[in-house]
Amino acid sequence: MTLAEDLCPIPDIAPMTSEGDMDAAIASARAAVGLPVGSRVVAAMSGGVDSTVVAALLAKAGYDVVGVTLQLYDHGAALKKKGACCAGQDIHDARLAAETLGIPHYVLDYESRFRDAVIDQFADSYLRGQTPVPCIRCNQTVKFRDLLDVARDLGAEAMATGHYVRRAIGPDGRAQMRKAIDHSRDQSYFLFATTPDQLDYLRFPLADLEKPQVRGVAASLGLRIAAKPDSQDICFVPSGDYRTLIDRLRPQGREAGEIVHMDGRVLGSHAGITDYTIGQRRGLNVAVGEPLFVTRLEPETRRVVVGPREALLTASLVLEELNWLGDQPTIHDAAREGAPVLARVRSTRQPSPARLRIDGEAVHVVFDQGEEGVAPGQACALYAPADPDRLLGGGFIAATTAVG
Repeated sequence: MTLAEDLCPIPDIAPMTSEGDMDAAIASARAAVGLPVGSRVVAAMSGGVDSTVVAALLAKAGYDVVGVTLQLYDHGAALKKKGACCAGQDIHDARLAAETLGIPHYVLDYESRFRDAVIDQFADSYLRGQTPVPCIRCNQTVKFRDLLDVARDLGAEAMATGHYVRRAIGPDGRAQMRKAIDHSRDQSYFLFATTPDQLDYLRFPLADLEKPQVRGVAASLGLRIAAKPDSQDICFVPSGDYRTLIDRLRPQGREAGEIVHMDGRVLGSHAGITDYTIGQRRGLNVAVGEPLFVTRLEPETRRVVVGPREALLTASLVLEELNWLGDQPTIHDAAREGAPVLARVRSTRQPSPARLRIDGEAVHVVFDQGEEGVAPGQACALYAPADPDRLLGGGFIAATTAVG
């Protein structure tokens, strides 16, 4: 028995119910790639079921598939996480799957790049009182920037990933990013920063499949990862306790300060501003007879400002690190037009009606009604009101303005 088999006993997964179902999945993958059979395609293989099935479908579709896996963090540390089935086995699983599929496979050591672009940025964001989204940073940097360069160096005409999004060609001949058929798995929020040039090169073969179908493909092909659990935690925080990581990397965040009501009252003290995020209710250890939430963080004074829930309502926000996939030449052009958008401020929230506005060079998102859950450092992904499946781009939230 292998280490993966020992750590991850695999239950039965129903395979594709018919040969026709498998043929349809292969045809769907071929349509998503849109290149002549025999073209070289790099498959980004994380070791999970989604990216493995992408590689498998492309190989079955007749493409010259090359699997590439990135080593991004200390897998040995992840392996020690109690109760995390298969944690630390990702590279092993990807290599085993590539061997089973009969495709070449490369492992690239990107630990230093990942540390600089994702882990250090993650820790610094908390010091600034922000709430970062490391998965977006990873896609934006090491995966959709550095790995794309590797794919081109390997002579590939495209790179395919296991993300649940759709790439479509619009009436103007340009590539669009859209939600996948399985909206419960939609990952467009995490890919808002994908540039037009990157989207021209990327392919997403799972766009027309739901997760049970993906597992069925894996089971039909005899791949051991068919029932491998989806990852839930931040990959580089195997313990699930990100504050311990921040304390180790940025110990200056562990400085005491005051917990202050927005009306000016000092309600208590805290042991470090990195323990708090906007909207947090639990763990404040203050009591005034009403529910209180973190409404603002002030890193310079080390103050945690709290208030009632209605104080969390946001009227508008300012975007930075902008990306645009819409019809106008730039997001600034769209903002000058006051373009309507659907704005999604967290991956778990539905998009809300809003409009873009320009102030100098700053792009604002103005909500039709007050929006909850808005925190600096998070992403704001924008969608088309007349075509809600279409991602228009977005940016990171730099600042917010409260209702009233």
